[in-house]
Amino acid sequence: MTNNGRMAGILAHPTSFPSPFGIGDLGPSAFEFVDWLAGAGQQVWQLLPLTPTLEDGSPYKSPSAFAGNPLLISPERLAEEGLVDAHALASARWPFSDEASPVDFVWVAAAKRSLLERAYGRFKKGAGPDELGEQFEAFCRAEAGWLDRHALFMALSDANQTTDWLHWTHHLEWSKDVIEGPVDSLGADSGPLADGVNFHRFAQFLFFRQWQQLREHAHRRGIHVFGDIPIYVSHLSADVWGNRHLFELDPVGRPLRVAGVPPDYFSATGQLWGNPLYDWKVMRADGFAWWNSRLQAVLHLVDLARLDHFRGFEAYWAVPSAEVNAINGEWVAGPGDELLAALQQTCAARGQHAPVFQGGLPIVAEDLGLITPEVTVLRKKFGLLGMSVLQFAFGDDPDVRFLPENVAADTVVYTGTHDNNTTLGWYREEVGNHPETLKQLARYVPADTDFSWEMIRLAWHTEARLAVTPLQDVLSLGSEARMNTPGRESGNWRWRFSRHRLTDSLQRRLLKLTERAKRV
Repeated sequence: MTNNGRMAGILAHPTSFPSPFGIGDLGPSAFEFVDWLAGAGQQVWQLLPLTPTLEDGSPYKSPSAFAGNPLLISPERLAEEGLVDAHALASARWPFSDEASPVDFVWVAAAKRSLLERAYGRFKKGAGPDELGEQFEAFCRAEAGWLDRHALFMALSDANQTTDWLHWTHHLEWSKDVIEGPVDSLGADSGPLADGVNFHRFAQFLFFRQWQQLREHAHRRGIHVFGDIPIYVSHLSADVWGNRHLFELDPVGRPLRVAGVPPDYFSATGQLWGNPLYDWKVMRADGFAWWNSRLQAVLHLVDLARLDHFRGFEAYWAVPSAEVNAINGEWVAGPGDELLAALQQTCAARGQHAPVFQGGLPIVAEDLGLITPEVTVLRKKFGLLGMSVLQFAFGDDPDVRFLPENVAADTVVYTGTHDNNTTLGWYREEVGNHPETLKQLARYVPADTDFSWEMIRLAWHTEARLAVTPLQDVLSLGSEARMNTPGRESGNWRWRFSRHRLTDSLQRRLLKLTERAKRV
């Protein structure tokens, strides 16, 4: 660690990588991206949650908080190990796309599922490296605590053609009660779902195997991996289905109240997320065991994790499930100190600390939006870095906390996040027609300059311990490259970039800026 731990990094989710298979994955492009980061003097690679996604591709709406996303499994690496043949690999290609076409999650899910089924079939016949069978069995034993439940949930979802477990009709003998023990105790390994359960175990094995190889490569290149933990989980998930007692549900299993946020930066009616709320009284009774397991599962994949919507641990917005928007909710006290103390104790016992500063939980608190003094006190008490977003420092309702000169050292500063427009898109569409905002910006950004890079420069020269910018800003892309628009139902998470965009000259430019900002 150099320069008092000041670091810089890039936010880019693996789905955005170039590949000939309709979606970015953990194959050659991922390794090339890590190498490019290292050559550009970056020390942190930030990404979105790595959990499975559904049809809309949102990494914040997953059937599992513990599993990995099978869509990220690299077909090329499967072929290298003999788990798919050349014909299967070719048939998985999207014939009318190029390496950077926007992701069609429905198409990709079907194609990748077919490919993984072929790989599983070959694996059962002995294909792959000699040690693969033993490694698979060891993985299943080590991860049984979440893996068995997830695999059975997915096999039941396949049988019923939906993850909506409230409407399952097939194989109900396997899911009459809340699952509290291993899947084996229900006989799933010898029943009609046995092969489906084992397929989903195998898919998880492949994901974790490929991911750990990529993460080890990142570590060899001096790159810390910065992940993400959504505060809530989806109702249509193995987490809720298999742990119903931990959530606010009615006797049938429907949410009593759901999560969201009141009106904020992004929406005049708030955001109605729809996730079931935790029953914190029940979780408190066993020392927050589920949350401890969840954090440990994430830290098995990454070195540092952004805890999304940190505000909700001090107090959360609870909305009656019948509401159509998030306006008519109420603030309810969260688990606060008790939960974080339990997580801190577990991390300390395992020697897990944040890589961007000495000591403290390996967590960054997403403390954007309506933040009370109590939230800040809670964050600082446990030594967590907060967040600053430069785009929020300007506009009709500027937040002076995020002005470059006001960004605190115990912060991760961003030009924008995955929920923002790209910096160039923001400038063109949200700033350009507002003379007062342009006047504010003129104090920091010279006229007729590369606006995205000027904002990166501002971020890099703040006092923040870590400065991060989305890859779209490094590439000076407009709103066509936006990753997510909160409140929009479709069309999100699809952006990808072409391999040729990560040039040597761009790498040298970023390295030079990072060196001047003393973040190398």
